[in-house]
Amino acid sequence: MLLTAILLLIASQLPIVAAGIAKSGTFGATQNRYDNHEPRLWLERQTDPRRRRANAAQANSFEALPFLFAAALFALWLKTPLGLVNGLLIAWLLLRAVYLWCYVNDKATLRSLVWSLALLVNIALLFSPFYG
Repeated sequence: MLLTAILLLIASQLPIVAAGIAKSGTFGATQNRYDNHEPRLWLERQTDPRRRRANAAQANSFEALPFLFAAALFALWLKTPLGLVNGLLIAWLLLRAVYLWCYVNDKATLRSLVWSLALLVNIALLFSPFYG
C-alpha cells in the first residue's frame, strides 16, 4: 500500500513539473524574468511556444488527476489486488510523463495518442475490480 501512496503522490506532482518547465531558466534572467507576484499574467504574456505548451500541459495534468484518484480509490475500496492497481498506476505515470514530453516538444499527434492510451489505462483501473 505504501507503493500505491507513493505512485499517487508522484501523479499529483506532474502538474508541478510542467509548471517548472514553463518557468525554467527565467529566475535569474535580466529580461522576461519570472514574476512571482503575477504568475498567471506573466505566463499569459509569454511568446515562447514551449513555455505556453508547458503551461497547457500543467492545466491538462491537473484535469487528469480527479479521474485517476477516483479510479484508484474505487479499485482499492473494492479490494483489487495491489499488484494490478500499482501496475496500472505505473503505466499511467509513464504515459503521462511521455505526454508531458510530447506536449512541451510539440509532438501533437503522438501527444494525442499517448493521452488516449493514458485514458484507457485509467478506464482499466476503474474497471479493475471486475476482472476475472
